[in-house]
Amino acid sequence: MDERFVVDTWHDVLSKHARAMCALERELGDKHGLGPSEFEVLDRMVSHDRKLRIQELCDEVHLSQSALSRVVARLEKAALVSRGVCDSDRRGVFVRITEEGRARHAAALPTQRAVLAEIFDDAATPLST
Repeated sequence: MDERFVVDTWHDVLSKHARAMCALERELGDKHGLGPSEFEVLDRMVSHDRKLRIQELCDEVHLSQSALSRVVARLEKAALVSRGVCDSDRRGVFVRITEEGRARHAAALPTQRAVLAEIFDDAATPLST
């Protein structure tokens, strides 16, 4: 692969990420009272449709465990998620989305998708994960 192509692609990824995060911060915050990380946690929880261990969420939302704990604390304070300890392993912490969390996610989903569509409207093909 051509080095210039790799570097240009990397710069494009960084630029799109920065633009997306700024736009998501503004749009989700103004319209739904959520930050991008808070929305992402709710989005992952809705997609799994079950309680998740904190470590499972860490692996998916690409936050450190301490950063994710702060996000979950904010979501819990807003009654969008609830936390509990694992019955079989008291060290494990589970997070469960609440009905209010599902409702807030559903309301914010079109906003998040519209922001992403605008940021990636020039992409020829979707990126694979």
